[in-house]
Amino acid sequence: MSAPADRFSLAGDVAVITGASSGIGRAIAEQFAADGADVVVCSREQENVDPVADGVNEAAEAADGDHGRCLAVECDVTDRDAVDALVEATVEEFGGLDVLVNNAGASFMAGFEDISENGWKTIVDINLHGTFHCAQAAGEHLADGDGGAIVNLASVAGQRAAQYMSHYGAAKAGVINLTETLALEWAGRDVRVNCIAPGFVATPGVETQMGVSADEVERGDVDRRIGTSEEIADVARFLASDAASYMTGETVAAQGVPQGEQLPNQ
Repeated sequence: MSAPADRFSLAGDVAVITGASSGIGRAIAEQFAADGADVVVCSREQENVDPVADGVNEAAEAADGDHGRCLAVECDVTDRDAVDALVEATVEEFGGLDVLVNNAGASFMAGFEDISENGWKTIVDINLHGTFHCAQAAGEHLADGDGGAIVNLASVAGQRAAQYMSHYGAAKAGVINLTETLALEWAGRDVRVNCIAPGFVATPGVETQMGVSADEVERGDVDRRIGTSEEIADVARFLASDAASYMTGETVAAQGVPQGEQLPNQ
């Protein structure tokens, strides 16, 4: 059995992180790689995700073997063929797959009566169908060897009502339910499935919508109204590691002290 401190390590694992060009996804990729995992990052545009891989690989070279490597792959998670190709590229490059982080997501704020059918479908397709595609494509590889882990990114908007976010909240509620159901179905295959429901996180998306940047986040008080991508990455690292071996089907709300209506994390 590994020493207690080693149970938090991801060294030697292979992880796929979707929606990793910025924000939470990028922070998770950088955290996992710094811990020794080889990571595959994807985004809908290759040019957006290449800098992430370049940064990780430069750090790996400087660390001389104690840092994971990174492969960047263009992938639209709503396209099942592209998702299958993503998984195939991962296995070909690194020899397997141990961890899947379903982070790709999208949102916009609108009253329910103002959401078009296309707008509704787009948000559900990216947030919920994308999670379905990736989990199904990765499933058989995660079940190989010593088992694997899935970490889904939902939102507190999927746990309780949030004004002007009916489409996003419904999709993220679906992700939470899928997490619980898949945890039951895949427990016998030694695949753990857990979820993170962030509150208000200072990502580029939130900065665009609300004008609040990560540089403005202070950590002097427990009463925290906004989190950072790195703090969510810490939770993802725990759930992906052996330290969370007795957890499956759970949703961890990472939100500090709730302060009224929460905003989407992406």
